[in-house]
Amino acid sequence: MTIAIAIAVAGCAPVAALANDWGMGDSNSRIPPSSVFDSVSTPAHEINTLAFFVVSITTVIFLIVAGLLTYSIVRFRARPGDDGREPPQVYGSNPIEFAWTTVPVIIVLVLILITARTIYTVQAPARPPGALSVHVIAHQWWWEFRYPGLGIVTANELHVPLSDLQSPTPTFLDLESADVAHSFWVPRLAGKTDVIPNKKNSMWIDPHVAGTYLGQCGEYCGTEHAMMLLRVIVEPRADFDRWVAAEQQPPALDASVGHGRRVFESTACVNCHTIRGTAADGRFGPDLTHLMTRETIGAGVAMNTRDHLKVWVSDPRVMKPGALMPAMNLGDKDLDDLVAYLATLR
Repeated sequence: MTIAIAIAVAGCAPVAALANDWGMGDSNSRIPPSSVFDSVSTPAHEINTLAFFVVSITTVIFLIVAGLLTYSIVRFRARPGDDGREPPQVYGSNPIEFAWTTVPVIIVLVLILITARTIYTVQAPARPPGALSVHVIAHQWWWEFRYPGLGIVTANELHVPLSDLQSPTPTFLDLESADVAHSFWVPRLAGKTDVIPNKKNSMWIDPHVAGTYLGQCGEYCGTEHAMMLLRVIVEPRADFDRWVAAEQQPPALDASVGHGRRVFESTACVNCHTIRGTAADGRFGPDLTHLMTRETIGAGVAMNTRDHLKVWVSDPRVMKPGALMPAMNLGDKDLDDLVAYLATLR
């Protein structure tokens, strides 16, 4: 156990240092910790309730067994003057045999029933009319979010409407992988759900509190697994509708960054990325149509500022070792103009 904890701490240290290097430390400090014990969505609450119930039952069993064991050690310990004979033995006690058979059976049945109820609640709800559906595609090492009914494609930051307890408006997520096995996990909203190649898994959330919730891939998926982060932004319905309206519009054209757009369209960028209104229609990398509306870049590796964007475009591996995006190797002017163009994508 000590070795496992040491390895975990050692593994987290470089990630924390990297996050602080690129301005993520201050940003994440303003977001409540991603504690599994502070649920704000029905699936997470149901899982927490089951976990606490099981822990409570097992704690009571442990205390009873430990108490009986302690009593036996004290009561029947060897004393000075004992003749070494065993105390009187009890054989074939029907009450004792009935108790140690019936009580465990009842406990197991209760655990089975409450576990089945929790699984049904979390995994088998019907999709009510008006529920938001999002298609989530996991890539090495970033998240793609597609809103089929709204015509929106974005990356790494999932926007969903606040769900009213009196009139729930859940969000259903259909999960698929473009490459290897991943796992979608936002601790305060729901449990982990595996994202498997050539298979669609589903989950749902109904956040009751507005805010930003941190999550990440929960299944080791390669070099940058630790930095395959995501954010779920929960907004009141009016704010969510405004975000939808803005995302559905193409980015405004800015003649002052025409050279930067031409640089973008003349490089390999167009093979991997999409920007509506341009020749870029790649699917391998994130959709950049509204790049600057996102808080982070590189799946949460850095804050989305112009300076960080310049470093990322120049050579992503400076920020995220192992990133599959190649270094662009642009000259200073082309790089500056390209970043200036990307900075207009709102």
